[in-house]
Amino acid sequence: MARPQTDIEAGREHLLEVVDDLVRKRGAADISMTDLAAAAGMSPSNLYRFFENRDALLEAVAERFFAEKVKIMEEVTAADLPVREKMFQFFGRRFELMVKQYEAEPDLLKSYLEIGQQHFEVVRGYVDLGDHYLALIVAEAMEQGYFEGLSIDETVSLINQMMQCYTNPEAIIYIGTAKLKVEKLARIVDTVFVGLNSKAFEVPAVETHIKIVS
Repeated sequence: MARPQTDIEAGREHLLEVVDDLVRKRGAADISMTDLAAAAGMSPSNLYRFFENRDALLEAVAERFFAEKVKIMEEVTAADLPVREKMFQFFGRRFELMVKQYEAEPDLLKSYLEIGQQHFEVVRGYVDLGDHYLALIVAEAMEQGYFEGLSIDETVSLINQMMQCYTNPEAIIYIGTAKLKVEKLARIVDTVFVGLNSKAFEVPAVETHIKIVS
């Protein structure tokens, strides 16, 4: 007889909490299915009832890590807000969440970032999802006359580069929350809307000669 879905979901959530404990103790060291089964006090065969293989486990870990961020993006893009406020909330709420996670358990966040770098193929889908939701906001802004002369993809790429310090958790670690403030983010969002349009790019081409000194 198949287990009730609620039992499976509860078991998976418990095992993901065990993963948290292992990461706290061991850092970003690879966690095998055998390691997880031992830490959870169950047999490897029982563990496979919850995760069919290690790839499924890694995907579940990533889904749990990004769940609150995805929820924020869904809420913001669906909200009835002025488009500038919508973009500010899109970046600001996720930034505040990252700050909260870092201040609560800095070493745990660092370890998960290392794991994400080691298994970027699992993380890539969430990066693409962030671009998808940002593109929805950009498209809405374009309907109101913003970002004239740019395509959606170009605008998303430029905005991502401008917002790098507020979207990359490593920036919080290396720059620090004292310098990265939500108030500064609000001014960057204003700059995005003022600066990214065709008129802003209507400047004479300047030929530059840069000499690299070895």
